[in-house]
Amino acid sequence: MGEFDIIREIFAPLTANTPGAYNLADDAALLESQNLVVTKDLMVAGVHFLAKDPPDLVARKLIRANLSDLAAKGAKPMGYFLGCVWPQNVKRDSIEQFAKGLAEDHEHFRIALYGGDTTVHAAKGAPLTLSATFFGAPPKQGMTRRSGAALGDDLYVSGTIGDAGLGLMALRREFKFTTVDKASLAGRYHLPEPRLVLGTALAGLATAAIDVSDGLIADAAHLARASGLRAEIDAVAVPRSQGAAYWVAAQQNRWKALATLSGFGDDYEILFAAPPAMRRSVVMAAKASRTEVSRIGSLTRGDGVLLLDEKGAPILVPETGYDHFSKR
Repeated sequence: MGEFDIIREIFAPLTANTPGAYNLADDAALLESQNLVVTKDLMVAGVHFLAKDPPDLVARKLIRANLSDLAAKGAKPMGYFLGCVWPQNVKRDSIEQFAKGLAEDHEHFRIALYGGDTTVHAAKGAPLTLSATFFGAPPKQGMTRRSGAALGDDLYVSGTIGDAGLGLMALRREFKFTTVDKASLAGRYHLPEPRLVLGTALAGLATAAIDVSDGLIADAAHLARASGLRAEIDAVAVPRSQGAAYWVAAQQNRWKALATLSGFGDDYEILFAAPPAMRRSVVMAAKASRTEVSRIGSLTRGDGVLLLDEKGAPILVPETGYDHFSKR
């Protein structure tokens, strides 16, 4: 029983094929009558963030994870509804610090809180549990769906991959990074940067897009499946930061290390497809949004995802991505 099986087999039928719900096969819904793109994410201490993380950073990560979904849809964020279930021993100072983090990103992203609810766990030791429902305006070209990619389309990703996973590793002291790399990688884990400007620039250009939250391999599989195709990814072409390159160089098996990076979640980059004829346009969109974009593969006939080495041979991927049910 996996997370995505639960969504597809148990909850998707509840949409009754309602237009804009897309049978829960996308990261956001389109409420056409309201001209809104809507998305919802949950975050739980010990699952999505460390229990000891500062409340203000947790608040900002909640906002940014949701904004990343809107970014992949090309939407302009407007606001959100918030739900908080606090631990029994929560102090007012912690709640105020959490709200301070929200306020900081409100100003940065020009969004507002529209409503919600808050309560306290009945059970002792229960973790901080957060829920946010974000909404924004779709681009005039229409929302960029997860499906829509065509055979032969190029596959691109923004930024660098695997940094958040390495940041968590650094915070847990599972690998000794340089001081500079540790700070940078931990920053990627605590405060992802939603690619909102890039998402807007790709509207009408990308044939399909998804944000990389579960891991590059997992999210490439989601995009490819929604389009009825297979994603083939060149492991060498997947962009890496200085810290990630340092970690890969320290591993015994380079290909296994590259596969592991591609399985880490929480990067919140945009993975998207576009026709080869649009390569120059993609470059221009990247420059206009001041965002690094890398072409990492293509969509072919078949299903699933193939991660390929420099000779075009498949690489075994030990962890294909994050599944909240299989990680229990």
